[in-house]
Amino acid sequence: MACGRSELELYVHLPFCVRKCRYCDFLSGPQYAKGPYLEALEREIASYGPAAEDFRVRSIFFGGGTPSLLTPQEWEELAGVIRAHYMIDAGAEITAEANPGTLDREKLRCLKELGVNRLSLGLQSVRDEELRLLGRIHSYDDFLRTWEAVGEAGFTNRNVDLMQALPGQNLAECLESVRTVAELGPEHISAYSLIIEEGTPFYELYAGGEGLPSEDTEREMVHETAALLASYGYEHYEISNYARPGRECRHNLGYWTGVPYLGFGMGAASLFGGERRSNCRDYERYVRLAGSREACEDVTEWDRKSQMEEMMFLGLRLVRGVSEETFAGRFGVTMQEVYGPVIERFAGLGLLETREGRLRLTERGMDVSNAVMAEFLLEETDG
Repeated sequence: MACGRSELELYVHLPFCVRKCRYCDFLSGPQYAKGPYLEALEREIASYGPAAEDFRVRSIFFGGGTPSLLTPQEWEELAGVIRAHYMIDAGAEITAEANPGTLDREKLRCLKELGVNRLSLGLQSVRDEELRLLGRIHSYDDFLRTWEAVGEAGFTNRNVDLMQALPGQNLAECLESVRTVAELGPEHISAYSLIIEEGTPFYELYAGGEGLPSEDTEREMVHETAALLASYGYEHYEISNYARPGRECRHNLGYWTGVPYLGFGMGAASLFGGERRSNCRDYERYVRLAGSREACEDVTEWDRKSQMEEMMFLGLRLVRGVSEETFAGRFGVTMQEVYGPVIERFAGLGLLETREGRLRLTERGMDVSNAVMAEFLLEETDG
């Protein structure tokens, strides 16, 4: 029976974009032909079906790129392949990313009928000058029209993405976007600080940090965002994510807590069958080899050491932290036995704390989370 099956998550990468944003280093862009890619993608999805027959899918996430560029017919074909080869929970969370200006009422109706029950809208800012700076294809008015259509279509689980610490941005401008979006009342808000990635136009302009908010200003933006959203009833449950009670992103919670997942598409990662693997990032190679082992790269065993590491540095992303009881039950040793010196050092610095049996980052620890979490990587001889 389905209730006895192990949980599984699916990620489907759709790399198509109208135009590449100036900050983006994702595997996406306007150059990818949809037809051959979707054929290869559907072949890969079908190929893993037999290996997943003892699993029930608790969430599906269509990411990109801009998945909302698919036509209703393309959506129907893709969803049909998934449902033909996987057992989908009746209450599964099914998310599609979408950009303002790429959704219309026909697409929304199609997505609703196909079972998509969560939309993630890439707004980034309510200020048009900031949207132009980022290279986004939409204005804030475009977003509001999309937001209205999404509501009329009956979607009641909606995320809005915001980007902070933009070039030239001050605290008041940052909080203007946060407050304006909170007033709209989405169920979930993601607020990410801009990262300057090598190989992007922004890297050429801002790699040295000139024109960007200072670290102190960025830290103030993060703290004030959390306080402002709390006043609107949003719970800060992960470093960059806020939700109404019970509306946390189930799919991402699965990533952070070790639920197995299969990733389909160029560059997509999987954690399944005792190994971690990634698909190749080359379009031509992927289209040719999708569904075969030759399409995979960076295949590594997900051994006990890797599981300990990931439980810690992914679990610490969550505001609630990592359960000491769960760690001991899973690995047969206590967290202190494995990580005692690291925990003691960062607790002494005021960056980690233990509350109600859970190890978590303090507010100060959140400010330097990457540096703290990196210390939970074990030497090869440990674990």
